Amino acid sequence: MSQTSRFWSAVTRSLTPYVPGEQPKLANLVKLNTNENPYPPSPKALAAIGGENGADAARLRLYPDPNADALKAAVARHFAAHGIAANQVFVGNGSDEVLAHAFLALLKHDRPIRFPDITYSFYPVYCGLYGIEFEKVPLDGDFALDPAPYLAPNCGGIIFPNPNAPTGRLLPLEAVERLAAGQPDCVVVVDEAYIDFSGDSIAAIPTAIALVNRHPNLLVVQTLSKSRSLAGLRVGFAVGHPDLIEALERVKNSFNSYPLDRLAIAGAVAALDDNAHFDATRKAVMASRDTLSQDLAGLGFDVVPSAANFVFARHPGRDADELAQRLRERSIIVRHFKAPRIDQYLRITVGTDAECRSLVQALADILG
Repeated sequence: MSQTSRFWSAVTRSLTPYVPGEQPKLANLVKLNTNENPYPPSPKALAAIGGENGADAARLRLYPDPNADALKAAVARHFAAHGIAANQVFVGNGSDEVLAHAFLALLKHDRPIRFPDITYSFYPVYCGLYGIEFEKVPLDGDFALDPAPYLAPNCGGIIFPNPNAPTGRLLPLEAVERLAAGQPDCVVVVDEAYIDFSGDSIAAIPTAIALVNRHPNLLVVQTLSKSRSLAGLRVGFAVGHPDLIEALERVKNSFNSYPLDRLAIAGAVAALDDNAHFDATRKAVMASRDTLSQDLAGLGFDVVPSAANFVFARHPGRDADELAQRLRERSIIVRHFKAPRIDQYLRITVGTDAECRSLVQALADILG
């Protein structure tokens, strides 16, 4: 036991922290384990960051706008077709912080919340941190989410990623609406970190933000880390009814009034306004994903249909942990979850076409 453990609170002792994807320092690394975008962010975002920084960075001596009004306005502009106003937007230091505030502000009640048994592994960590009871609802045999069990009584809230992580399966928008309409007295949080990698056009992206003006209990969380290549900037946001947003603001302003710095706000605004770059890069990832899925299937892998920027696959004749280790020997890193039901699957981020070819060739060599 640690020498300092006697100073820990009871909450600290009980926590099992989230383990993020590895950031290894290997030569000639092909990094396909943390779902980062393989393409650079918008040049307009880079220019905006440079402009905010200025020649002498004098503005960095000043606090940023605590409300990040420019960013909230940019999010509202991006979703104007869905009738979103700036007072329906909350922003935070990555979607993980936004989700953390949602757990405390909207999901901590005297009834258990519900989320899938195979899902983002931060959810039970938040529950442990805030003392929230939860029920895991099993995905079906094909890793699809069945809305029916979530509609049972005694629900304290619902949260799930869409597309789900780590499976990549997409729940149709009508099923999301069924959940929001079927549990009107509890909050439904849809974690859309990967939603931008579905839909043939920007207008066709099946975001649940299209539903928030019909369902005051629906909160939709997104991030600029994936589809806008800004994982290093840490910007996330939520869209929902103003009452939900006010709850998040109350928690945020009791925790950290300045979660987003000046450079993050400037870069995020520019990235959200650059639809041309956004559409080009997300479509490139989607095309590479489809090719990678076909190539893996050609090597004998079972590949789960993905609407995200990663694929979830297993080889029926080879152990997943062994495959991950053999790839690592070749400086190719993928994610392996040693968890029930999925311990024989690998989650593989969609990289550049060259990175995907390196992966497929390495797997072909390993499989012999």
